Amino acid sequence: MFVTRILSQTGKYFIMLKEVFNRPVKWSVMRQLIFKEIDDLIIDSLGIVSFISFFVGGVVAIQTALNLTNPLIPKYLIGFATRQSVILEFAPTFISIIMAGKMGSFITSSIGTMRVTEQIDALEVMGVNALNYLVFPKIIALLLFPFVIGLSMFLGVVGGYLAAVYGGFASSNEFITGIQEDFIPFHIAYAFIKTIVFALILATIPSFHGFYMKGGALEVGKASTVSFVWTSVVIILMNYVLTQMLLS
Repeated sequence: MFVTRILSQTGKYFIMLKEVFNRPVKWSVMRQLIFKEIDDLIIDSLGIVSFISFFVGGVVAIQTALNLTNPLIPKYLIGFATRQSVILEFAPTFISIIMAGKMGSFITSSIGTMRVTEQIDALEVMGVNALNYLVFPKIIALLLFPFVIGLSMFLGVVGGYLAAVYGGFASSNEFITGIQEDFIPFHIAYAFIKTIVFALILATIPSFHGFYMKGGALEVGKASTVSFVWTSVVIILMNYVLTQMLLS
C-alpha cells in the first residue's frame, strides 16, 4: 500500500512537471512574478544563510583544531578541513536542507492557502495554466540559488579563518596554506551541479504538496510539514547519487 502510494505520487509529480511548461503565461505577467519570487525566495534567505554559514565555518575550524592533539600534525590542516567540509557538503547540501524548511514551507503554505481559498480554481476558470503561473516563476528564481550557496561557501571559510586565527589555533599563513593545499577546482563545479539539482527539488516538491493538498487551514500546516520531510529526503538521496556519479 505504501509503495503503491509512493509510485502514484511520483507519477503525479512528473506529470505536474510536464504541465508546468505547457501553455505559458504571457511574458509581461511572468516577469513580474519572477522578480517577486526572487525577492521572496532568494533575497529573503541571504540573512539566515550568511549567519549560519559564518558560525558553522568557525565551529568546523575550532572542532578540527581541538582534535589535532598530535604536535607532529601540521596546523594548516585546519584550513584544509574547513575548506573541504564547507565546499563539499555543508554549503550545498546542509544549506539546501535548511532552505527546505524556510523556502519549502513558504512555497507550500502560500500555494496551499491559494488552494484553500479557491484562488487556484479561479485561475483555471479564467483559462490560466495555474501550474505555469505558480511554479514556473519559482523554478526560474531558484536558478539564482547557486549564488546563495557561493555566498555560503565564502562566509563559511571566512568564519573558519577568523575562528582559527583569532582563537589562537593557527596563524593566518597556516590557515591560508591549508585552504590552498591540494585544491581541486572540480570540487567547486561538483558543489554547484548539486546546487542546481537541489534548487529544482526545492522549487517543485513543495509546490507539488501545496498545489494538490486537500482540506482547510489545518491541512495547510500538515502539507508544509510533509513537504519539508520529503524535500529533505529527496535532497539527501540525490546528494548520495550525485556524489557517487561525480566523485567516484
